[in-house]
Amino acid sequence: MALRKVLVPREIAGDRLDRFLTKHVPGLTPERARALLDSGRVRIRGKKAQATRKLWGGEELEIETLEPRLSPHLSSEGPPLPVLYDDAALVVVDKPPGLVVEPEGRAPSVVGLLAARCPPFDVEGLAQPGVVHRLDRETSGCLALTRTDLATAALLQAFQAKRVDKRYQTLVLGRPPDTGRLEGPYARDPKDPRRFTTRVPSARRAALTFSVRERFAEGALLDIDLDTGRTHQIRVQLSEAGFPVLGDSLYGSEAARQHPAALAVGRQALHAWRLEVPSSATGKVVHVESALPEDFLRGLALLRG
Repeated sequence: MALRKVLVPREIAGDRLDRFLTKHVPGLTPERARALLDSGRVRIRGKKAQATRKLWGGEELEIETLEPRLSPHLSSEGPPLPVLYDDAALVVVDKPPGLVVEPEGRAPSVVGLLAARCPPFDVEGLAQPGVVHRLDRETSGCLALTRTDLATAALLQAFQAKRVDKRYQTLVLGRPPDTGRLEGPYARDPKDPRRFTTRVPSARRAALTFSVRERFAEGALLDIDLDTGRTHQIRVQLSEAGFPVLGDSLYGSEAARQHPAALAVGRQALHAWRLEVPSSATGKVVHVESALPEDFLRGLALLRG
């Protein structure tokens, strides 16, 4: 248990206590502030304070916070998880293919491995990292996670303000132009809830740009600059443009799934190779890169050969 004392500024007079906590006390999300209020851990002059109490300014709040707890369902066993960057706000890892980001039962996950191997974390009362963006299970590369509620809010705001730069490399089948931009509606496929598509009307938009880094007889290595971060977006947009990602079992054509290079990779050939993200701990932009993994290089070698 830790005790924080917060002095309410005079200019806040008239604000409700619950709104003051979430707007002006770093690290308190609305959910966490509500839990503290409901359990009597926010006091004024030693007495439990109600969420709807009007503040007059100048009073001192006593806020009791619990030590973060560890979820009993997290697995600490799993593959190596290289750390590319680490500070008081962010941990950026090089995610291997085949590892999920968030826990699914007792299977290994990025969250579980980091909670065990790289503490401390305190996000929504849990001793585990916060997840603001994700990579599919089969996608490898740079992934940023947060250490605190304040860092989580800051990173989410950075994504919304488009101050995060994510770049991918992928192997595709076909003959894409040297450069291109794909932009349009994005929604869940009404015929298959597992899939997403650009071919139905939707208020949500998805956009990316690509350039050819290297050409082969039957495909290309592309650089992808992701403008929006929709689920499965790169795989969907490239497939529907006629350039399916090699090895993609959900959106790839039969030829893209069974191509020798795809079989050599053994998964969708998609890698998050570069990430630029601001850190709320330092105020600086973190720049990290991840080398292409061995399975991706096997497919690349076959295409070149």
